[in-house]
Amino acid sequence: MTQPVSPPRHDSGKAPATAANPAWRKLAGLADVRTLALLGVLAVLVVIGGITRPDEFLDTRNLQLVLTQASVIGVVTVGMTFVITSGGIDLSVGAIVALASVWATTVATQEYGFAGILFTAVAVGVGCGLVNGLLVAYGRVVPFIATLAMLASARGLALQITDGSTQIVTVDPVLSLGERDAYVLGIPPLVLAFAVVTVVGWLVLNRTTFGRRTVAVGGNAEAARLAGIDVRRQRLYLYLLSGLCCGIAAFLLIVLAGSGQNTNGNLYELDAIAAAIIGGTLLSGGRGTITGSVLGVLIFTTITDIFALNNLQSDVQQIAKGAIIVAAVLVQRRTASTT
Repeated sequence: MTQPVSPPRHDSGKAPATAANPAWRKLAGLADVRTLALLGVLAVLVVIGGITRPDEFLDTRNLQLVLTQASVIGVVTVGMTFVITSGGIDLSVGAIVALASVWATTVATQEYGFAGILFTAVAVGVGCGLVNGLLVAYGRVVPFIATLAMLASARGLALQITDGSTQIVTVDPVLSLGERDAYVLGIPPLVLAFAVVTVVGWLVLNRTTFGRRTVAVGGNAEAARLAGIDVRRQRLYLYLLSGLCCGIAAFLLIVLAGSGQNTNGNLYELDAIAAAIIGGTLLSGGRGTITGSVLGVLIFTTITDIFALNNLQSDVQQIAKGAIIVAAVLVQRRTASTT
């Protein structure tokens, strides 16, 4: 007779929290506090921007610009959140965005119009995600090494395709999405796309079996395997998801910039990882939050906008971002030690 499988355990050796477990309520409370703290930080930044540059920062066009810029990296961050929650990492997202954007804006691709550009961007993203997933899940290559190799390869291929030049988009339906006439109730289409990806990501992570399996694999992969989860297939799906988000982000970037360049997506991997971490996603895996990641993206984008409006140097901006990341990690460690 088959022996019943014990419930998955986290690395700490404690049984996972359930609805009847007080630890679950404690974690939920901590999550609420973290979300409120992030909202507080974002509110403080808005106040600072309003005080330092009231006419410019609070202008509707500027706020629309901030949300639009957050949309591209935000979509990438949603995919990154899933990967990190599973205990993995994806250093290639920026390079995949670059490769997808230049492949989708070649003259040959643009001949197929709007659908051709969208399909190519998504297909390239998913294809790169598939390679990452196969290397990590079935090739047993460490995620850091596998995605680092993809980063180098994708950047090199993007440079080869463009030969270092900018590829201008000439397809009017694509360009029209970035114009103000396409706004819906004052909301840019890119922001609406980001909102849809965020809602879908939240539902998948928090309300589906796929999301529960992702958390289980990140919490304790061996226990998840013993519980009947195909860990390798789950990891493959997660990198496919990350690649899909990169493809979508590449299309949004094409709409925003009206072109494709091999330098697109520069340092997106660091921004996405940082946004996920300060949002409350554990870098070691086992816990992820789409809401926190989105707030992290908005915080970083708002900081960038405030610095730009006040003509402050980018090096100070990077120092500020680094300090925020360190503070977030320290808070995570303190939180983990008290749960």
